[in-house]
Amino acid sequence: MIVDLRTYTIQTGAMRDFLALYAREGLAVQTQHLGSPLGYYTTEVGELGQIVHLWRYTDMADRERRRAALEADPRWLAYRTRSSSQGHVLRQVNSILREVDFAAFAPAAAAAALHEPHA
Repeated sequence: MIVDLRTYTIQTGAMRDFLALYAREGLAVQTQHLGSPLGYYTTEVGELGQIVHLWRYTDMADRERRRAALEADPRWLAYRTRSSSQGHVLRQVNSILREVDFAAFAPAAAAAALHEPHA
């Protein structure tokens, strides 16, 4: 599994308008193609004015396929055009996160535990 972590920095005072437009025109079409997000958040502490959302995919091929379908949908393109024309997003940072398979570390951890001194 991979997670697409997206952080948008929104112009001061524009958060409510950005979220209202997304709720009205973007959310339904995006979730139709990408599924429900793992989370959709706004920052309260630290760097303010940010929206952070996470999207789960099986792998990069799954992400590319679903995002291509989204980008081909005229409803999404209309939303993006309208959203961009508002000038709310100042910066966008995307990261792909890969799930850690802790089972791969289990044999080494078990072997190390055998050699640790016990009290």
